[in-house]
Amino acid sequence: MTVKYGRGWWRWGAAGTAAVMLTGGGCGHDDATPPRSAPEAAPSVSVTRHSDNPLAGRALFVDPTGDAAAQVAQWTAQGRAADARTLKKIADQPTATWIAGGSTPVRTRVDAVVSRAASSGRVPVLVAYNIPQRDCGSFSAGGATSAAAYRDWIRGFAAGIGHRPAVVIVEPDAVAHLVDGCADDTTQRAAVLRDAIHVLKASGSTVVYLDAGNPGWITDIDRLAGALRKSGVARADGFALNVSNFVATEDNVAFGRRVSDALGGTHFVIDTSRNGAGPVPGADVDGGPRWCNPPGRALGPVPTTDTGRPRVDAFLWIKNPGDSDGACRPGEPPAGQWWPEYALDLAGRSA
Repeated sequence: MTVKYGRGWWRWGAAGTAAVMLTGGGCGHDDATPPRSAPEAAPSVSVTRHSDNPLAGRALFVDPTGDAAAQVAQWTAQGRAADARTLKKIADQPTATWIAGGSTPVRTRVDAVVSRAASSGRVPVLVAYNIPQRDCGSFSAGGATSAAAYRDWIRGFAAGIGHRPAVVIVEPDAVAHLVDGCADDTTQRAAVLRDAIHVLKASGSTVVYLDAGNPGWITDIDRLAGALRKSGVARADGFALNVSNFVATEDNVAFGRRVSDALGGTHFVIDTSRNGAGPVPGADVDGGPRWCNPPGRALGPVPTTDTGRPRVDAFLWIKNPGDSDGACRPGEPPAGQWWPEYALDLAGRSA
C-alpha cells in the first residue's frame, strides 16, 4: 500500500513523535484564493462563547476510496468474508483525510476530497498538517519551509474547499509545542496559526477546530488556554483533543471542560478512533513506546455530532484506524502505512 500524506501520532504525556513520508512547501494562491492578510493580533479577551453546536445535524463523509474500504473489497474477493465483515467496522465510518505538503498542489488534493463529499451530500473532515518546523524535527519532521510558504499553502487549502461545507482540524500538536518549549519561534508560530484560522473561516462554510493536544501532554490548563488564545482559537469554532492518541473518552471530556472553562465556554471535539480500551499503562510495551502501535487497543465511540455532552460538538475518527504509528518494533510498518492486521485487531476487539 502507498504511504499516505500527513498521518500524525502523539505520545501519551510527551511531545509529539510522528512520521509523515511526504512533506514540503505549499502552493501559490490564485485569484479564487482568499488574499493574504496581515497576521491577526492575539486576542486580549476570553474566547467568545459558542452557544450552539456548528456540527449538529450534519452527516459526515465516509470516503469509499479509503484504505479500509479497499481492504474489505480485497478480502471479500479472496474469500476472507469474516475478516471483511469485521473490517467494515472501520470502512463504514467517516474518518479524516490528512493533508500535508507534497508535489500535487494542495488545492487539487483538497478539492478532490471535498468534491466527493459534496456529491454524497455529506461533510468531510480534513486535517491541515504542514506547519513549519512540524513535530519539532522528530518523526514527522517537515512542513512548509517558511511562514510565508505556509500562508500560501493554507490559502490553497481554503481554495480547495471553496464555499462548500467542511470541517478542518488545524495543525495537530502545534499549539502544545508552543507550551512545551519545542517550537523555536513561538510568536511566529502563533501568528501563522491565527492566520490559518482566519483564512479557513473566511468562506463562512468551514468549521474549524484548533488542536490542543491530549490530557496527558500539557496539563497546566492556564498555560494551554493562553497558548490557544494566542493562536487564534477565539476565531475558530473550538479546539480538538486526543488526536491520534488513546486517552479514554470521559477523561478527554473532563479535561476538555476544564480547558473550555478557562476559555469562557468554547466547544471542542474528541478523537475517539482508537481509545476504546484506553492507553496502555507504563512507559513502553513489548520493547516499544506505548503510544506507538500498542497491542490490545480497540476502536472508540463511532463518529457522531450528537455526543449528549454539553460543549462536546463531536466524536471524530481523526486518526485513521489501521495506519501504523511507526516501525517501533521489529516487523512493524513505517509510520503512515496502512497495516491491515493492526486494523483487524482494533476492529475485532470492538463491539
